[in-house]
Amino acid sequence: MRTATITRETKETQIYLTLDLDGSGRSEIDTNIGFLDHMLILLAFHSDFDIKLTAHGDHENLGMDPHHLIEDVAISLGKCINEALGDKLGIRRYGSFTIPMDEALVTCDLDISGRPYLVFNADLSGNQKLGGYDTEMTEEFFRALAFNAGITLHINEHYGKNTHHIIEGIFKSMARALKQAISIDETKVGKIPSSKGVLRAN
Repeated sequence: MRTATITRETKETQIYLTLDLDGSGRSEIDTNIGFLDHMLILLAFHSDFDIKLTAHGDHENLGMDPHHLIEDVAISLGKCINEALGDKLGIRRYGSFTIPMDEALVTCDLDISGRPYLVFNADLSGNQKLGGYDTEMTEEFFRALAFNAGITLHINEHYGKNTHHIIEGIFKSMARALKQAISIDETKVGKIPSSKGVLRAN
């Protein structure tokens, strides 16, 4: 069973997350940030992960921006992915997917390498708010996810105008690439997909 559960409590956030990598795309998401909920529901659906998440942050009571909550949700999701993958025996390791979202086109390429890295090329410089979600936090979300999951992650927006469409393309392409990368290669069952014999930072 490739599952994981995390409870993360700090002075800034309280998060409960369960993850099943071999699910059917079901989700129960409640972060009190509408747009983030929408993106995580899409991530679950397109990756076929089952995700149950309840998250509360200091922005709810202190009138702050939701920076802490968005980042901590990504940290928790990354840690759960890493834990659920376990020894990573037999996984395909690499994933790549391009998503057209109306006028926007976004590609995600990733390697479950144990060497976390993020390359993020998407124009979200307008610092808009979408349903209480600060669009500039998208890069921070994927950085936190990549570094806690041990993933080399490259996200590239080829073009696009609508910020909602660009971010949705990022989440969908990431989900589809992850689905590829964590799938089991039946010809490599029981084997580490690395010539070094190990998938971790070295």
